[in-house]
Amino acid sequence: MDSYSDADVRSALDLDAAIASQRLAFESLGRGEAQQAAKTAVRTGDNTVLSYLSRLSPRHGAVSKLVSVHPGNTGRGLPAISATVLALDAGTGLPVATMAATALTELRTAAASAVAVDALAPTSVDALAVLGSGVQARAHVRAIARVRGLRSVRLHSRDAGRRERAAAELAEELGLDVRPAASAREAVRDVPLVAACTLSESPVVPTADLAAGATVLSVGSFEPQRCEVDAELLRRADSVVVDDVGTAAEHAGPIMTALAEGSVRRADLADLGSVLVGESEGRRGSGDLVFYNSVGIGVQDAAAALAVLGRL
Repeated sequence: MDSYSDADVRSALDLDAAIASQRLAFESLGRGEAQQAAKTAVRTGDNTVLSYLSRLSPRHGAVSKLVSVHPGNTGRGLPAISATVLALDAGTGLPVATMAATALTELRTAAASAVAVDALAPTSVDALAVLGSGVQARAHVRAIARVRGLRSVRLHSRDAGRRERAAAELAEELGLDVRPAASAREAVRDVPLVAACTLSESPVVPTADLAAGATVLSVGSFEPQRCEVDAELLRRADSVVVDDVGTAAEHAGPIMTALAEGSVRRADLADLGSVLVGESEGRRGSGDLVFYNSVGIGVQDAAAALAVLGRL
């Protein structure tokens, strides 16, 4: 059985390949080809362990991923999220590879958001606001820049030094106008695309300051207690799209709250896969406020892992 490191994953899976893998994942889910078990989460204090199991299609081998989320690691200089993948042979069911999946999770999460942006945001979008300055925040700027012709990026996080360093790093790397913003309000004002990439348990997106027709992504609202957006955004949204309705209804804090309050019905939620294959509407008009909640689902890992194995 082969074993691959995060460095191996990064060398095999560039952003364009990662985006292609995630488009395939959600289209396969939308067509009813992908298979996945319910996401499982075990929480201990501030820390969480997550498990995923899926197949990209009945023709592909199963892929399992185990993830640990330890927010306190940031202060220790360690990754807040770490993960490992096990891939099985389609015919025999025997293990064929393990791979460190911290890089894979980073890439597939940001790549999936790029797929969502491509499906939900107007093609004219050229400005992005990012809330957060960690690994996912930086990965989202890189990935979204592959599907939209960004001219400017505003980046806000609570730590002024971290946001300034992240902005400088991305500006140099991508050749974009990336600037730190002193507040979330300053970051999102008049910006048509907003990505929240934090581990916050309280809203970080200032709904009242969102531009008309904005597309808002939340990638940190992947547990019941994590809510990067407030209830008002869900009430105002013209469209609410999620990576998977069943998973979001049980794991995504903002979605669970809106369903419990009755401000959103389950029937109002659209799967990203169904949008991609034309079975559901995403954005209906340029003036719509569109919200996308990413929880993270197993088929994303299966598609990304198979893409890596196909390139190594």
